[in-house]
Amino acid sequence: MEKFDVVVIGGGPGGYPAAIRAAQLGAKVALVEKEALGGTCLNWGCIPTKTLIASSELYHKMSHSQSLGIVPGKNSFDYSAMAKRKDEVVAKLKGGVGSLLKANGVAVFEGTASFVSRNKLMINGKEAIEAGKVIIAAGAVSVVPGFIPKAANIIESRKFLELTKLPESMIVLGGGVIGCEFACMAAQLGVKVTIVEMLEDILMVLDADVRHEIRKSFETNLGIKVMTGKPLEKIESKGKTVSGKVGAETVSAEMLLVAIGRKPYTDGLDLAKAGLAVTKTGHIEIDQYCQTSVAGIYAIGDVTAGSTQLAHAATSQGVVAVENAIGPKRRACEAMVPSCIFTSPEVGCAGLSEAKATEKGIQIKIGKFAFVGLGKAMAAGETVGFVKWIVDAKTDQLLGAQAVGAHATELITEAALAIRAELTAKELGNTIHCHPTFAESWMEAAHAVHGECIHGAPKKKR
Repeated sequence: MEKFDVVVIGGGPGGYPAAIRAAQLGAKVALVEKEALGGTCLNWGCIPTKTLIASSELYHKMSHSQSLGIVPGKNSFDYSAMAKRKDEVVAKLKGGVGSLLKANGVAVFEGTASFVSRNKLMINGKEAIEAGKVIIAAGAVSVVPGFIPKAANIIESRKFLELTKLPESMIVLGGGVIGCEFACMAAQLGVKVTIVEMLEDILMVLDADVRHEIRKSFETNLGIKVMTGKPLEKIESKGKTVSGKVGAETVSAEMLLVAIGRKPYTDGLDLAKAGLAVTKTGHIEIDQYCQTSVAGIYAIGDVTAGSTQLAHAATSQGVVAVENAIGPKRRACEAMVPSCIFTSPEVGCAGLSEAKATEKGIQIKIGKFAFVGLGKAMAAGETVGFVKWIVDAKTDQLLGAQAVGAHATELITEAALAIRAELTAKELGNTIHCHPTFAESWMEAAHAVHGECIHGAPKKKR
């Protein structure tokens, strides 16, 4: 029976970086992946969706370029070619992950892993290996409730990514991140889209002003019908049509995309044999060091309780778990985890939201700057959106930030760094930003906290 210092279960954005980091630290490492290196993120999530979004955004901009002095011709697109390019991008990146693992001397086992005991694993039910330390990075899968009928035109996100032809119309069940990203991509390519969300609004993790900006753009610029506050009921698939009831209104389309969340995947791991239990929701509990309740077993990413379900968070956890498993000093997980949403417009968040800060009883100040007052945004024809700081009113420390608009997913990293470094709004505002850029909106918003914004109108005195 072969023995490894570290065995990683799962080759996704948390698992494969953990394996590489363990090898860098001199450990003998094995990685077990049941399906495809890179996991959901690379194969059926982040990368393929963003590849398709890149194509849909370009097509949409080309079709609405009159304001930039460009006269669009007879624009068209080939979705099968887009899908092919998506597959090529995924294949190239997946090959790169395999090469990196090989270069670092990581032994890769294709198949499933199950615990025999705390330090012993069975691969594919046949081959036993011994593990000094184990890191569980098994990820999550889409949730499809039992009340949703089974039909060829009722699919979840992974199945959607296998399509080579788009429907003319579709209902998206779920107004969260996954549902909204797919809705935008399809709408940009001319699909008639209806989003149904039973909560009071879409993207409820965001502050109300950001949600308002997104919803307005969805409905006005993309023609997406957004229905909130009521569930989709009485779902039926007849022939080429899916229909359902939202309150008293009937909605129908060629396809229904179910995007109401994901659940942890621990099937077949036999966690009990290692002395591990899961929560009522199926998650594995960990401490701030990624340690489970069983010595020598760590867990990271979507499978853990309290997971943000973000690839970059899983990557960070993977490195932390390995360094704690191997190194003499304990390292806690990073507290600052920025997030990004690739809708149209894009969204980026870091730190406390305005709502969370208020909930915590913190006295705050807000500094906002709209892109409509930004030279680069005006020049680029991208004036939708804004950035805002959430600031401690007593200390002037930056507590949180949200950005909505062009390049928000890139802009948010500056905000995350500033918050992590515990900068004040004054310090950020005094940092010279290049002009003309979208990034200088952060400087303007920081000045706005103190009523010193140069390119924003002063607040009216009462």
